[in-house]
Amino acid sequence: MIRRLWALLPRRLRREALFGAMAALAPRIDRPEPDGDWRHGGSLTVAGYFSAATGLGAATRRLAAGMRESGLQPLEVDLTGPLRQRTGPEGARPPVPVPAGPGTLLVHVNGFMLPWALKVLGKRAVRGKRVIAVWNWELPVLPADWHRGFACCHEIWVGAEFVAQACRAAPGCPPVRVVPYPILPRPEPSALSRADFGLPAEAFVTLALFDATSSLARKNPLGAIAAHHAAFGDRADRILVIKTHATADAGPGWAEVARAAAAHPNIRIMEQHLPRAGLWALVAAADCMLSLHRSEGYGFAIAEAMALGRAVIATGWSGNMDFMTGPGAFMVPYRLVPAHDPQEIYDIPGASWAEPDIAAAASLLQALAERPFHPAPVSIPIPDYEALLSDRPKGGA
Repeated sequence: MIRRLWALLPRRLRREALFGAMAALAPRIDRPEPDGDWRHGGSLTVAGYFSAATGLGAATRRLAAGMRESGLQPLEVDLTGPLRQRTGPEGARPPVPVPAGPGTLLVHVNGFMLPWALKVLGKRAVRGKRVIAVWNWELPVLPADWHRGFACCHEIWVGAEFVAQACRAAPGCPPVRVVPYPILPRPEPSALSRADFGLPAEAFVTLALFDATSSLARKNPLGAIAAHHAAFGDRADRILVIKTHATADAGPGWAEVARAAAAHPNIRIMEQHLPRAGLWALVAAADCMLSLHRSEGYGFAIAEAMALGRAVIATGWSGNMDFMTGPGAFMVPYRLVPAHDPQEIYDIPGASWAEPDIAAAASLLQALAERPFHPAPVSIPIPDYEALLSDRPKGGA
């Protein structure tokens, strides 16, 4: 009976009740801020969605991998199961307690989830720690319920200046630092070829790659379909591959995408799971990556394509602008419009996002197909995590 009544409540009321309760129950961080000295007896911990099959999961794993690559040895604590996130095919990692006492605790969950994460970790884990929140967001305005996370951290790390500006615009925000994500592990494609993916050897192949649960309106596969058709019609030697997953959880909007793709014989949808090396092989088999997103907090698919030496045509706005440079990066012009998301992930009052110019994207596709080239792979440097963890930023928002 209680579950049925709960389900009848509007989504926003359920969210407010749940996360408001978690904010009240979360352990308080120490004030003033501890020194967080993990180098002399204290601990260094990264807690986040290590086993989640999402962009946030990939971001958590990349953060920890970057720290290991730079010589640090953080303890990894998986919050995927306790925070009810969707796991990958290998399932969640077993629970690992955070050592008590001094140290630095990086919690890679977004603002509204941060109090819940601290509650799961417990008072013993939080007490005496310098707490750094690691956030990802895709609009220039933070949701109001993210502000609860300000009281749960001493500092915030974000992957791109776009996200930093959204955080800093919110009153009461702690110090914010831009810490770009490393592209780790370094892309190493498997031996799969175009033939293995059923793609003609001589065709010009464009790839659109995204998680269907990350908001179809934001990822905008309908825009990619429209631009490809405007550029090439139904030419058999011009193929658009839409690689996605979790479409069953994407809501009724996916049916519209599937219908639009089915209307054109040179557009293919791939939903099957590929191991990471197989996915990199698919990116390497394409001539270009197409991302007509309305907003990106970072843009991992774009960054990996560039790391593999593939041309990228992408909306020239949001987080990808921090690293999208060089001869293989083609920016699509846009106009800002009110953000509207039927999946209700990005319905934030007063927020805007980009509406990419489909005709301009089509022209870029045509030009690239006439003279295809593979630019030199782009390398994104690994941050100096030791220096970042040793420094203390001054001031808040």
